[in-house]
Amino acid sequence: MGLRPGRCVRRIKRPWTRVSQRVPKKSYVVGVPYPRIHIFEMGSKDKQFDTEVLLKVKNSVQIRENAIEAARVVANKYIEKKLGKEGFFMKILKYPHQILREHSLATGAGADRFSMGMRKAFGRPKGRAVIIHAGESLMLIRVNKENLDIAKEAFRRSSTKLPTPCEITVRFLN
Repeated sequence: MGLRPGRCVRRIKRPWTRVSQRVPKKSYVVGVPYPRIHIFEMGSKDKQFDTEVLLKVKNSVQIRENAIEAARVVANKYIEKKLGKEGFFMKILKYPHQILREHSLATGAGADRFSMGMRKAFGRPKGRAVIIHAGESLMLIRVNKENLDIAKEAFRRSSTKLPTPCEITVRFLN
C-alpha cells in the first residue's frame, strides 16, 4: 500500500498514546522509521553573509518529512545552480520528532475471519512529521544582498511543496 494523502496527518492533535501500567514496555513505539531528511545544512557554513531569508508558515500544521525533503531539494537545486555551492547557506530549522502511526485494516474476501477491526488500534509507525505553529520559521537561507532575489525565488518554489501557505521574511544582519 502506498503513502496516505497529506490531509490525513495535517491537523495537529496529540496522538493516542498507549499507557500500560502492568507492562511498561508496551507503552513505547518500537521500530521508529529512519528520517528521510538527509541533510539539514547546505552550502557554505564558514562564510559570512549579510542577509537572512526565512520561510515562515502562516498556519499551525503538521508537515510530513517527505514534504520537507521535497521543499529542501527544490530550494537547494535552484540556489545551487544560480550561486554555486559557496554562495549561500541554507538550513532546515525543525526536526521531525512526531511519529506517525497507521492502522491498516484487512480488506477482501475472508478478512473478517482474521481482522480485529479497530480494536486496540495502536498502529505501526509509518513516518515522521514536524509540528510547527503559525509564525514559526521552517527554513533559512543566508546570502549577500545582491543575491536576495534568488533566495526569495528558491523559497517561493519550495513553499509550493508544503501543505500550508508560507511567507518569506528578510532580515539584514549588518
